[in-house]
Amino acid sequence: MVSWREFEATEPELAGRVQRLFDAGRHKTVATLRADGSPRISGIECEFVDGQLRFGSMAHSRKGADLARDPRFALHGPTFHPVEGKEAEWPGEAKISGRAIPAGPVTTDEATGEAAEGQSFIADVTEVVVTHLDEAATKLVVEWWTPEHGMRLVERD
Repeated sequence: MVSWREFEATEPELAGRVQRLFDAGRHKTVATLRADGSPRISGIECEFVDGQLRFGSMAHSRKGADLARDPRFALHGPTFHPVEGKEAEWPGEAKISGRAIPAGPVTTDEATGEAAEGQSFIADVTEVVVTHLDEAATKLVVEWWTPEHGMRLVERD
């Protein structure tokens, strides 16, 4: 299992960029697998706390049932479109894939203090990806990390 903290220790610069991209907006998108193997996309919130990437699901949600059955997930950070004429300033997008490890029940909404039943998860990180433009904004740059292969980069015209 690779925690967010372990990934941060291995690739601190990439981890910092990913966290900034994720923290740029509240709402993210998560992909899970339905019982029949087809993909499900759901809205989600997540947070980086004490070296862990944490997220949850409401009680009796399909997303939570998916993760209980098959813990694989792909999490996409908030999406912001490049501004025309200022493409080089676009910060890019980040994605994190892994396995959701149950971390106990969610009993209160930390932001409001209201009761909020559900399941909490921590991420076992298997892949981290950042997609952005090069400095001239002429090429798409894809940087990704896996525990098996470390850091890789490809540029596309």
